[in-house]
Amino acid sequence: MTSPTAPSLLPTLFVSHGGGPWPFVDGMREMFAKTAAEFRALPARLPVRPQAVLVITGHWEAREFTVSTAEQPPMDYDYSGFPPHTYQLQYPAKGSPALAARVTELLAGGGIACQSDPTRGFDHGTFVPLGLMYPKADMPIVLLSMKSGYDAAEHLRVGALLAPLRAEGILIVGSGLTYHNMRGFGNPASTSVARDFEQYLNDAVTQPDTAERNRRLVHWTQGPGARLAHPREDHLIPLLVVAGAAGADRGARIFTDHVMAVDMASYQFG
Repeated sequence: MTSPTAPSLLPTLFVSHGGGPWPFVDGMREMFAKTAAEFRALPARLPVRPQAVLVITGHWEAREFTVSTAEQPPMDYDYSGFPPHTYQLQYPAKGSPALAARVTELLAGGGIACQSDPTRGFDHGTFVPLGLMYPKADMPIVLLSMKSGYDAAEHLRVGALLAPLRAEGILIVGSGLTYHNMRGFGNPASTSVARDFEQYLNDAVTQPDTAERNRRLVHWTQGPGARLAHPREDHLIPLLVVAGAAGADRGARIFTDHVMAVDMASYQFG
């Protein structure tokens, strides 16, 4: 991969992507209006236009780290109970076998095995935020899976191995949610749980001491209401990857949206 013309490193992002195909569903679209506006504004926050995007989505877990290699990724309608038209949506962004190979190379250099999947498509954790950021679908996108077991320290280390991509014009995006308890959405009792746990995350990502930031993120279960906010950490682990890729760059909360009785925050490092 070639480098961007500007000397600035691209930041890394963690975005709370919301529920299902919400931009395409009446009622939900209005509910997530703030998130939509913030996602559309994200490209303007970047120092240069990326050459491609590497997405770690909370909707892809594999036995080993796996990278998507399709030149034209299909759609993955990984939701149920939505209107029929949401199963016909298309986001025709290209893949990038060259970026996939570079990801594999970087992980291999750190002793991390990386498999490839030529059939993996865009789940809603990918096509929703990226579709709002780049509605023309003119940004190549590659996906990297999480590894089963969700070892937080290992995902942080994988992120660190991917850090060179930031100087090569690649935007690294973790797509998940700061609160992801399906039984808690819409329940007023969840409001304080989501708020308090997100405050723990925000305190962690904004730490000026990188080692302390990483310690807090790796030990996320020590946060207040951690397992109430994340009974299963699939939507949190992408944050560990982008934090690892951030190196010593301090994080900041970009915005918080309050939807279905809970706060959902997004962060930027660098």
